[in-house]
Amino acid sequence: MKKILIIDDDADMCRLLSHFLQRKGFETDSAPTASKGLAKFAEGHFDLVLCDFRLGEKDGRDVLQEIKKQDPAAIVIIITGYSDIKMAVEVMRYGAFDYITKPLIPEEILNLINKALTSREPSATKPVQDNNTNTTASPTWNAKKIILSSEEYLVGVSPKTTDVYKQVALVAPTEYSVIIYGESGTGKEVIAQTIHDSSNRKNKPFMAVDCGTLSRELAASELFGHIKGSFTGALGDKEGMFEGADGGTLFLDEVSNLPMDVQITLLRVIQERKFKRVGSNKDLPADVRVIVASNENLQDSYRKGKFREDLYHRFNEFSISLPPLRERKEDIALFGAFFLDKACKELGKQLEGFDEEVMQLFQSYSWPGNLREFRNVIRRAALLTPSGLITANVLPWEIIGNLGKEAEAPAASNGNGHIIHSHPPRDLKDATSQAEYETIMNVLKEVKFNKTKAAELLKIDRKTLYNKMRQYEESNQSRKHDVSVK
Repeated sequence: MKKILIIDDDADMCRLLSHFLQRKGFETDSAPTASKGLAKFAEGHFDLVLCDFRLGEKDGRDVLQEIKKQDPAAIVIIITGYSDIKMAVEVMRYGAFDYITKPLIPEEILNLINKALTSREPSATKPVQDNNTNTTASPTWNAKKIILSSEEYLVGVSPKTTDVYKQVALVAPTEYSVIIYGESGTGKEVIAQTIHDSSNRKNKPFMAVDCGTLSRELAASELFGHIKGSFTGALGDKEGMFEGADGGTLFLDEVSNLPMDVQITLLRVIQERKFKRVGSNKDLPADVRVIVASNENLQDSYRKGKFREDLYHRFNEFSISLPPLRERKEDIALFGAFFLDKACKELGKQLEGFDEEVMQLFQSYSWPGNLREFRNVIRRAALLTPSGLITANVLPWEIIGNLGKEAEAPAASNGNGHIIHSHPPRDLKDATSQAEYETIMNVLKEVKFNKTKAAELLKIDRKTLYNKMRQYEESNQSRKHDVSVK
């Protein structure tokens, strides 16, 4: 049984955490002060320490340093009520595994504890070696370890997903730079985080930046920092991402969006392993592993003149391509159950799952937003479903547009992209409703399901559009989906 030490001057917090963790199978002990906590740590064996950052006599940083002096391999998670990235980076520099902010969510802290304990198993992150041949064994077993400690986007059973796991397990223990390719929403940052968590840098910071959000004027400052007065608005010294990630991993998402002058500086930093803050002449060390991501091929980008070829070759020591959700249909049921479970915990509900029609819609939909879109659709559906099974009437219109795709008598096209249904309407009212629905769906398809644009083209307001779709949906349920949409 794993033993956890809780150091917190809040007696109620100690009691609640202890009770929760004991119910989850852990042995716990607690201390109300830093000195008592350090004394208990010195006297006994603990697999993990939860320490509040704000303690009376000492803060969590001091306690962390003392614990690391006693046992450099100790696992410490800092609890704070101050969501301050600088503090978080600082305690992680001193060797904290991670930090978590109050108010504490029981499942969140349990997941973090399990992740920390799993990551410290030697075989979870180091390549298995044959004592006789001294060669690295197959990464398959390591991949299983990664799956067990993975985040939401890394759960999957399809062959393409399994191949991604194997590549992560292969490259994680190395110092290679990695390019991660994938459409928006496929989980590129989570893959980067998993590589970091499975590497020798796992106890150092992981920092991520979306290069697409950096302005041309401030991109260099964000990455490398600046000194006071280096440009208009630089009212003080600022630490950049390279300093914040010192010893750890820096993830640059949509890296092709970086301005050319910043790309030149970045290339020099990677080559020389040192950098200067904007406006400074002082060299600072750059002990950082860089992982980048893009939704377009960087080789194509440099051929178009959008990205430096020499920087591309620096990054391209290893690449991983993440498949879109439409190419890993075997994972949809698993992801659906996972996201629904998370949504139910978030909403305090107990839903039974999805009805058969919903699963057919999930399988037939193209998911242009990939896992991010899938998660959001399920969160919305869970919110709109009071109990029982999630049904099609709580799904967005773009997904409902696939209703009847698998029906016995599918729709046909007139050659101009417009829908012709093979089921004849039962009466005049049905005919009018069906014609109206076909018009709405055709317009929605033309504008890629942008409801505002569709309402403008149909010369109705957005609320009327929603009402008409809802009315048709209710009618469609009663007819058991006689209408099919292709």
